[in-house]
Amino acid sequence: MEKRASIAVAFGDGIGPEIMEATLAVLKETGAQLDLHKVEIGEKVYLSGHLTGIESSTWETLRNTRAFLKAPITTPQGGGFKSLNVTIRTSLGLYANVRPCISFAPFVSTKHPKMDVVIVRENEEDLYAGIEYRQTPDVCCSLKLISRQGSEKIIRYAFEYARQQVRKKVTCFSKDNIMKFSDGLFHSVFEEIAKEYPDIQNEHWIVDIGAAKLADTPEIFDVIVMPNLYGDILSDVAAQISGSVGLAGSANIGSHGAMFEAIHGSAPRRAGQNLANPSGLMLAAVQMLVYLDQTDAAEQMHNAWLTTIEEGIHTYDIYRDGVSKQKVGTKEFARAVVQNIGKKPQQLKPAVYRHAPPNKPAELKKSIPSSRELARELARELARELVGTDVFIYAHTDARAFEEKMQKCDTGLLKLTMITNRGARTWPEGIPETSCIEQWRCRFQAKKGVRLDQRETFRLLEALHANGFDIIKTENLYTFDGAPGFSSAHG
Repeated sequence: MEKRASIAVAFGDGIGPEIMEATLAVLKETGAQLDLHKVEIGEKVYLSGHLTGIESSTWETLRNTRAFLKAPITTPQGGGFKSLNVTIRTSLGLYANVRPCISFAPFVSTKHPKMDVVIVRENEEDLYAGIEYRQTPDVCCSLKLISRQGSEKIIRYAFEYARQQVRKKVTCFSKDNIMKFSDGLFHSVFEEIAKEYPDIQNEHWIVDIGAAKLADTPEIFDVIVMPNLYGDILSDVAAQISGSVGLAGSANIGSHGAMFEAIHGSAPRRAGQNLANPSGLMLAAVQMLVYLDQTDAAEQMHNAWLTTIEEGIHTYDIYRDGVSKQKVGTKEFARAVVQNIGKKPQQLKPAVYRHAPPNKPAELKKSIPSSRELARELARELARELVGTDVFIYAHTDARAFEEKMQKCDTGLLKLTMITNRGARTWPEGIPETSCIEQWRCRFQAKKGVRLDQRETFRLLEALHANGFDIIKTENLYTFDGAPGFSSAHG
């Protein structure tokens, strides 16, 4: 007999309670060995004064159960409320977001009947770290964080997932032709790790043309791994072109737990009408059963769902005259799935689960290969040298007036080498057509023969302040083994 697993369950907001009831009804009939622990999260908790939408006591439940099955929630508008999904993913270290996007043609309408793509999205960093600033009345800034550690975890997960699920290829999407350091790091780590999996094909696409090909010819892809923002956007696109966002489930896997959810929202305007399609949450529950190694129950639930779709028993969102046989509500769809437990689809590919996907980084690779060990050792030994600083200034002025005032400052051992506005160089050799805003970047670099320490940057800031400049941000400039660790000017 399979070991019972304790799971946390959140019924969510909007259509959440309806689709969760439907999903739990099917789970019960599969024989899944689950102990349920209900938790309250979402809109009511937000409005009771918790800006993150979750109470302190709920964290203990999440930390002491093996998985979290979550219905969609509503985040109130305004008031500084933070995304609960992001909070849970980052707090619990759920670094891998896994979204299968599969077509169910001819029973669900799609232009891509052969589509079978899994998007593996990095889940903890990138712009979703949420480090943002309003620097001036009209300028806001977000910091994009890409780390070697985060990139290694998600890319290795993608390759291990492909190997265990008998998939042939892993594709990386990035934008490293523009963001050469952040996306460049993600791409370079992909190339390093790909060498350790000679049995799996690998390729890299720039994200814009990759997205175009995904929308046009998704059957050329198998597993796609990408940073957080691209993965969030393109997994929704992939789900929609496969048939419907309403059919897609999502797994969030970490070192110490996992969360499973539908990828769609809480749709409050559909709440309480017995209309919502519970399929996304049901398929997320299938992923949860696989994660818990309850593969018999996972197969039963998935095949019963496939059989129901094949029989043409559809909710309103995927119902089509001439293809669908019966339009049903949320409860009726769940009953149909229950009645089909034990059956397998005749035309759609039956689900077979023999191996759980990797759950923890330690399970992905018990011993770090020598090539990776060497790469990390080299990274630690790189000689880092401070060679200057970029200072961001708030000023309502034109480029020429700003340049003249800045050049009058005595900057000590640092020399002004560049002024940019929105990344476009305005000095030296700027042109009058450049459109400027109120945020300026001034680059100061060490004068010839000078070896800097941070005290020189402090003196620079004091000099700029004494000359009336409004400093809003600084970034130190470093070289690593002599190679610049900062972008050059555009334009």
